Amino acid sequence: MSLWLAAGRIVSRDGVITDGAVRVEGDRIVEVGTRREVAPRPEDRVVSAPDGTLTAGLIDAHTHAAWAGSRHDEYAQRLVGADYEAIAAAGGGIVASMRAVREAPVEALVSALRARLSRMLRCGVTTVEVKSGYGLDEASERKQLEAIAEVARDPSLPSIVPTYLALHALPPERRGDRAGYVRDVATRWLPAIARAGLARYVDAYVDRAAFSVDEAREVLREARALGLGVRLHVGQFADVGGAELATELGAASADHLEHVSSPGADGLAQADVAAVMLPVASFTLGQAPPPIEVLRRAGVRLVVASDANPGTAPTESLPLALALAARSYGLSPRECLDGATIHAARALGLRDRGDITVGARADLVLWELPSEVALVQPWGAPPIHAVVHGGRVVADRG
Repeated sequence: MSLWLAAGRIVSRDGVITDGAVRVEGDRIVEVGTRREVAPRPEDRVVSAPDGTLTAGLIDAHTHAAWAGSRHDEYAQRLVGADYEAIAAAGGGIVASMRAVREAPVEALVSALRARLSRMLRCGVTTVEVKSGYGLDEASERKQLEAIAEVARDPSLPSIVPTYLALHALPPERRGDRAGYVRDVATRWLPAIARAGLARYVDAYVDRAAFSVDEAREVLREARALGLGVRLHVGQFADVGGAELATELGAASADHLEHVSSPGADGLAQADVAAVMLPVASFTLGQAPPPIEVLRRAGVRLVVASDANPGTAPTESLPLALALAARSYGLSPRECLDGATIHAARALGLRDRGDITVGARADLVLWELPSEVALVQPWGAPPIHAVVHGGRVVADRG
C-alpha cells in the first residue's frame, strides 16, 4: 500500500511547496509536488493536514540516551552555584552515571533507551545517534552498545546510529594510569568492539578536564584504521586544540565548540567537519554560546542536537534544542531546521534522508503548525499530526 500525505506547506532543501503532497511507496518518496500534481489514488492511505507543515523527520546527531540512574541532585547543586567540573572531580558527573550503568542489567538499559526513543519519536525525531561512554570499562561499554543494538532492531522506533564514546572520563580504578587506560582502549577494547560490529563511529572528549589531543589521537587513529568514522567532543570548557585534531583526522563532526578559535573554525570548514551545537547543555551550565558568527564566516555546517544525557542536558526534546539554538545562539529558523535534518543527516553519513525529495527515505513529520518557523518556538514537544518512519506511520495525533 502506498501512502499519500498532504500539507499546507512542504519544506525541503529546494524551498517551500504551498498546498503540497507527497506519495510514498515502500520506504521511499516517489512523488513530490502540489496537490494538483500529486493527487491521491484509491489505493493510497491518506494522511492530510491542510493547515499543517510537512518536513523531513528530525535527526538528533548527538545523544547519550542509553543511560541509567539520575543526576537531578547535581542539577540542583548547579542551580545554587556549584561548578560542573568541581562536581565531577568530587566523584559526580560522568562517574556517577558510570556507577549506575555498571550496576544496571542490560535489560534495564534496553528498557530505558526504548522508552526515551519512543518519547523522542513523538517529538518528530526519526533518527538518533546514541553513544556509549558511561561504562568506562570494556564489559560495561559493551553492555551499553549491546543494549543500543537490541533497541535498534525495533522498526517502530527511530533509527539508531551507534557510537562508541571511547574516551569520556577516566574511571576511578584507573587513576594514576592514564596512559595504560588509553592504550587499553585503543589496542584491546576498540578492536573487539569493531569486530563485533557494535559501533559506526568512535568519539572522544577533548577538553581541559577530560582527555588531551595526543590521547584522543591515539584512539581515533586506531578507529580510522579499523574503518570506523570519528567524531569529537571539543571545546566545551576550553580550547585545547580539539578542533585542529578534528580537522587533522577528517572527523564527521566536532561537537559543543563553546570555545573555538577562528583558525580552528577555518580548519573545520576546509576539512568539511560539521559543528554540532548543543544549546541545552550550555543553557543548563549557564555558559555563553559558541562563536556562531565565527563558524558562519568560516562556512562550517551547523548541526543542532539535544545532547540528551542525565547531567548537562536532561531532555529528550530536539525541538527544545532548536528553540534554544534560535533564542540563545541566534540561529535563524531555517538554520535550525537544516541543522536537524539535512546537515545532521550528512554529519551521520546518512545520504538517503534529511530532505523531502524523490528517492529519499520516507522519514517525515506532519506538524500541526502553520509554518516551519513555528517549530523553533519553545514548545518542547510541538503538536504532531503524524510521524512517518521508513514509509510507515509510527505515531499520530491519536
